[in-house]
This record gives sequence, C-alpha cells and structure tokens, in this order.
Amino acid sequence: MSALDVLADPSRRRVVELLAGGPLSAGEIAVHFDSSRPAVSQHLGILVGGGVLDVRRAGTRRIYSLRPEALTEAGDWLTAQASRWERVLDSLESALDEGEI
Repeated sequence: MSALDVLADPSRRRVVELLAGGPLSAGEIAVHFDSSRPAVSQHLGILVGGGVLDVRRAGTRRIYSLRPEALTEAGDWLTAQASRWERVLDSLESALDEGEI
C-alpha cells in the first residue's frame, strides 16, 4: 500500500498530524479519537505497514514516530497535480478572456 493509499483515510491523516509534533505512544494517540483503541491500533498498523510510521517498544508501550521521507511520494504527487491544474485553469482563463468560450 502506498503512502497515498494509507493517507486516504481522515483518521490516519489525523495520526500523521499528531505525530508531526514528535513521537507518541499508542495510548497518547488514542485519546485524540472517539473510536475504540483497537480501531486506532488498526490505523496505526496500516500506517506502519505503509511505511509512513516507525514503531519501537519502550517497556510495554509502543512508541510511534513519523517517517517524513515516506511522505515524499504523496508530496510529489500533490505538487504534480497542483502544477497540472494550474496550467489547465490558466488555459481556461485565457480562453475566457479571449472570448473563445
């Protein structure tokens, strides 16, 4: 699963936003959600499996941290799409200005 696939879910995007501030335990992440801890744990597993997060054990706790380099793929795709749409909209604007449409 690619980073884009993993980040398609709003709950997983929220986890990434939380971890942008630094590593957190599963419990520290879970308190930010109304869903059950197993549901949050499932999202964390998907994020780890997709390469977006790293996880390490600290005693009985699991500490999650962001792998910013994994977000490069998503960032590159978004940048390419933004450039593409900017060109399309510029062409549309020109056509409108020239009365072609």
